[in-house]
Amino acid sequence: MRFFILERILKENGLRTEIVQCIKKGYVFFYPTDTVYGFGCDATKREATGRIRTIKGTNHPFSVIAPSKKWVLDNLIVRDESVLDKLPGPYTLIFRKKSHGFLENVCNGNSLGVRIPDHPLTEIIQESERPFVTTSANISGQSTISSARAIPRDIARELDIIIDGGELISPASKIIDCTGEEARVIER
Repeated sequence: MRFFILERILKENGLRTEIVQCIKKGYVFFYPTDTVYGFGCDATKREATGRIRTIKGTNHPFSVIAPSKKWVLDNLIVRDESVLDKLPGPYTLIFRKKSHGFLENVCNGNSLGVRIPDHPLTEIIQESERPFVTTSANISGQSTISSARAIPRDIARELDIIIDGGELISPASKIIDCTGEEARVIER
């Protein structure tokens, strides 16, 4: 397991490059977003996605950080492109997939949640040009882990990369279902 301080990653090009390479290799991350800490990995890597499912103890669908808005338009059915104006921001937008089997290891169904967090780490994640799993950093049904120092040891042992961005105590992203005729907010 490697431990990084967010401020150093943002200042040192070599660390930025290393993070991008770790994403492409399928490493499992604990990382900050504009809302809460998340567990993440390259969404195209089945083994890494499975490791996150094991850590969380869930088989629920995951969302992804989209590499770009163009990626969203290329892979998902977007009825009203103006909804993409919410990104980057604290939103998860749910769209229908153009292809049912697309990222089925992330979300085995007809839809997929996408985020583009308004956070400096997002730009580095997007440099990988891969969809990146984003799910709250917690065991299913438990509180979200609010800092790198609060990661339980048994979880930390399962992670490849921990990025410390300080303490985060924010509400999770607002979910907007964009699969119907009109977008609607989903209450948690």
